Amino acid sequence: MMKFLFVLFMMMPLGFLNYFWLMQFAMILVSFFFMMNFSLNYMYMYISYCFGVDLISYLMVLLSFWVCSLMLMASGKIYLTRFWSQMFTFVLLMLMISLFMAFGAMNLFMFYICFEVSLIPTLMLILGWGYQPERLQAGIYLLFYTMLASLPMMLTIFFYYSKYGTLEFYSLDKELDGVLLYLCMNMVFYVKVPLFFVHLWLPKAHVEAPVSGSMILAGIMLKLGGYGLMRMMVVFMSVGLKINWFFIGLSMIGGFIVSLICLRQSDMKSLIAYSSVAHMGMAVSGILTMSYWGMSGALMMMIAHGLCSSGLFCLANLNYERIESRSLYLNKGLVNIMPSLSLWWFLFVSSNMAAPPSLNLMGEIMLINSVLSYESLNMVVLMMLSFMGAAYSLYLYAYSQHGKIYSGLMSFPMAGFREYLLLLLHWLPLNVLILKGELMCLWL
Repeated sequence: MMKFLFVLFMMMPLGFLNYFWLMQFAMILVSFFFMMNFSLNYMYMYISYCFGVDLISYLMVLLSFWVCSLMLMASGKIYLTRFWSQMFTFVLLMLMISLFMAFGAMNLFMFYICFEVSLIPTLMLILGWGYQPERLQAGIYLLFYTMLASLPMMLTIFFYYSKYGTLEFYSLDKELDGVLLYLCMNMVFYVKVPLFFVHLWLPKAHVEAPVSGSMILAGIMLKLGGYGLMRMMVVFMSVGLKINWFFIGLSMIGGFIVSLICLRQSDMKSLIAYSSVAHMGMAVSGILTMSYWGMSGALMMMIAHGLCSSGLFCLANLNYERIESRSLYLNKGLVNIMPSLSLWWFLFVSSNMAAPPSLNLMGEIMLINSVLSYESLNMVVLMMLSFMGAAYSLYLYAYSQHGKIYSGLMSFPMAGFREYLLLLLHWLPLNVLILKGELMCLWL
């Protein structure tokens, strides 16, 4: 792990020398090197100092590398306008390093520190390159929601260490009993996912963030919550069996309510952000069933959502750069003027509603299995949730691509090679990974 960490640190001069595209190429190259020598023969691999990866960490680190390299590709406008592009690449690299360390940490306290540190570069992205005056408020929302919930987690980590004398992930086999300890430890993950009722920071942050900020928030930051829950459920087995039903119900019903909210959105970014809450709510339900199907399905859903949601934010940004608005009332009839982009809209929207052959479909099937085996009454909410997922995806596609073209639309550039490549690199893994879906079911 240290060799990859050193590579990331050594890439900093590239950012300050303004080698924007070389840095992006280097990031993709490192992700390919990381991908090459993976082995399922060991529980942990790449072990060095207090870092190492098992399958779940490996997939999350790989997703981080992939999304961060695509963030650079999506932010061509920052490079072209020379708007603090050196600082931008530095912040992005710091974010990648903090995520790499968070997912690669084998120690709970190290994970907690890196989990918190990743907030700072995200905040800098929103405040520095966001394009709305309310971005300060969005940054404060993001900071305080997470910070408020994370202090009890730190105290619980100290309590666990004083009681059992270890914080290594592979030796977290001693259970903590008590609902209060469960809430203190896991509340920060519920905020990060985000669970319904503590989700208000997410649409706010997405709407104010630049495209790179939205991509990292949807693609990786939400996954920190799911990853933390997966790691911590081992410690709260007995408590989880008693109270997880409440959080499963909350995330399922909350997902349905959020789907209804999606149908009333006029802002494209806001709609995609709210749909993240519905999708991740389903993944949380799978984790909380504490079953093999649930954990594997949640892992698959997290990977699929990271790629699909990030791609949708890229598409919304392509429209915004040309039409100067994210309103669905102005983004109309685009199939007439940008038919090739309309195809990409169709591909990503169909993946978002879990149509084959996307990874979303396989993840949803596994999650439906796990949630139904936990409690068959969940069938009613699941039916509504799946139907509404298709409804708001169709609403987004139909409103933006069909209808009468906005009369104020005079002329704008067509999508270039960079933008098509960006969309392809989101879509290809999302729809090809289903062929090797068994990889995500072997980590338990």
